[in-house]
Amino acid sequence: MLSASSDLQSQALATATALPARFYTGEGTAAVDQTAVFNRHWQYVCHSSQIADEGDYVVSVLGQLPVIVIRTAEGLRGYHNVCRHRAGPLAQCSGKGAKQLRCRYHGWTYNLDGSLRTATEMKDVADFDVSSVRLPALQVREFAGLVFAASENPPPFEEYVAGIAERLAVSGHALADLRFHQHLSYDIDCNWKTYVDNYLEGYHVPHVHPELNKLLDYRSYVTETKRWYSIQFSPLESGDDLYGSGEALYYFMYPNTMLNILPGRLQTNRVLPLPNNRCRVEFDFFYAVSADPSKDEVRRKRDLEFSDVVQDEDIQICVDVQRGLDSGSYVAGRLNPLRENALHHFQELLRSDYRAHSSSVGSKAAG
Repeated sequence: MLSASSDLQSQALATATALPARFYTGEGTAAVDQTAVFNRHWQYVCHSSQIADEGDYVVSVLGQLPVIVIRTAEGLRGYHNVCRHRAGPLAQCSGKGAKQLRCRYHGWTYNLDGSLRTATEMKDVADFDVSSVRLPALQVREFAGLVFAASENPPPFEEYVAGIAERLAVSGHALADLRFHQHLSYDIDCNWKTYVDNYLEGYHVPHVHPELNKLLDYRSYVTETKRWYSIQFSPLESGDDLYGSGEALYYFMYPNTMLNILPGRLQTNRVLPLPNNRCRVEFDFFYAVSADPSKDEVRRKRDLEFSDVVQDEDIQICVDVQRGLDSGSYVAGRLNPLRENALHHFQELLRSDYRAHSSSVGSKAAG
């Protein structure tokens, strides 16, 4: 997949072309993306309100790696959700009040510090030492009410979120005060990068999203890129029974996290790779709590309905684009420097990760 080194060279935005189709096709891309991208970077796991109390935990994935994050007396901890006995899950769904982690397959039990506590019927087994077994740990951080985790050696977290808190404060968004409302997910017949590419540009909005285009000011639509994230923002105008008026902020945090922030509302998206070159997009909706529950209910219902319309439009175009990428016809085209700068930013980060991966594989082969 990574053999053509010229495709991985950094490109200036003014003259950049998109990544070639081969980076979006074939089963080989999944293994490379897990090693080169998902294992090396921070990823959103949940909102802090979902694990507010000691013993609360969430089951998630980092790319295709099963993980569990739990709030303990010592703070947030995260582990591979893979028992060291025979790969069973420590938990199959999120929960509350855990005092320990018990494998659902054979009952091996772990302390909340990741150490093995008991191994069922293994007491008299020769050369087996309970104290030598530990769950692989994650790095976990909490920021603005959001919980992130990483499995290997990610960039410094302070660099990852630099400037976001200040931008949210200027816009009056307090994400930590929001509360979880609903979870939705969509399985889509496209590579996960195809979906991310689509998210990262407003270029298609007038052509694909007629109703969304009415709410946003396309002429004032601005995209900025930072070290590890990009932000798209626009003035927003809608009725009080939907979002009201203000500003729409769309954050993309490399490699697969999206924060869609509107007045009184946060929608998080996680784009996850699936087998057979498909992806799953997970949506969680969070809202501010007001003194008028009936009005809140109307706005939330309309938000979910509107979001579903936009998502259906995105799904259809992403499936069509994937079909074009798979066809063998597509040759990487030029990017629009004004409208596709965030897409270019994403693909440059991918190129960097792919170069590092290719170099690592080459070094191991030479050794």
